[in-house]
Amino acid sequence: MTQLLDVAGMARWIRRDGAEAILVRMTDYLEADYRRWERFDKTPRIASHTPLGVIELMPTSDGETYSFKYVNGHPSNPSRGFQTVTAFGVLADVDTGYPTFLAEMTLLTALRTAATSALAAKALARPDSRTLALIGAGSQSEFQALACRGVLGIEDLRVFDIDAAAIEKVRRNLEPLGFRVHAATSVDEAVRGADIITTCTADKARNTILRADQVAPGVHLNAIGGDCPGKTELDAAILEGARVVVEFTPQTRIEGEIQQMLADFPVTELWQVLTGAAVGRSSAEEVTVFDSVGFAISDFSALRCARDATDGTDLQSALDLVADPDDPKDLFSLVDVLAPVS
Repeated sequence: MTQLLDVAGMARWIRRDGAEAILVRMTDYLEADYRRWERFDKTPRIASHTPLGVIELMPTSDGETYSFKYVNGHPSNPSRGFQTVTAFGVLADVDTGYPTFLAEMTLLTALRTAATSALAAKALARPDSRTLALIGAGSQSEFQALACRGVLGIEDLRVFDIDAAAIEKVRRNLEPLGFRVHAATSVDEAVRGADIITTCTADKARNTILRADQVAPGVHLNAIGGDCPGKTELDAAILEGARVVVEFTPQTRIEGEIQQMLADFPVTELWQVLTGAAVGRSSAEEVTVFDSVGFAISDFSALRCARDATDGTDLQSALDLVADPDDPKDLFSLVDVLAPVS
């Protein structure tokens, strides 16, 4: 039987262990998998685009376990009463091909995106970073804040969104958890004094959410909103003057901020920084950018983390997903009209 972690089970797990503690644990899973990057199959995600959004499949394997995630991105969905992003994912045994674990990944993707951002910031931001600016106060904001606090100890937030209600939502959710939230009235105000800036907006267009003159020396940027062709958030001049780190270069050149740049624009992959194969930050004044579009290995890590943390508990349930006749060569026996019905 395939084990299932559904929405209710996922939510109960997060309440049981706490989102912040899970994010810290997930960051460890991510780092462990990125450090063995070369063992994985790697391919850009398979995307089906429409005028309203995109549906994607994200597969990978380390030779022992295979995973994939199904995920959509539809920026206009909230105006119609739907989530912008929904997802589910699967782990399977490579030796048999049988799916072993199925999980909702709308909540889990929110966790893995924030954990990946925190991992990158841990590797690239100045060690004395104390203030996080959030440009975009949507569904990812609270997870980003909790991940940065759990991994980096950051509790001071400066938040801006064109929707004042979204800023208030972040304040309402995070101040009771001990964060100091400054509601900014502009991007300029939000980034003033920030050590780390996270941009996370949903509009599917080439935008300039952040200009080069708004980025102070030594800042680290997590640019996580640009995740498909034709969608960007950063002024190209920021990239020209920064050290740019990506997940998987072939995918990011299509979907990330660097789609604005020439094909030979130099980038470093995150696994190289984590293993010491490449330099991350070289000075306290250098601007670093994590141009994150989301990659399948991060989902692999998140699924492993969720499976292991809930294994053997009532958070998981058995799902009869694989047809299993007594005789493996006689699949027809399951539908044979002459067979007794049990």
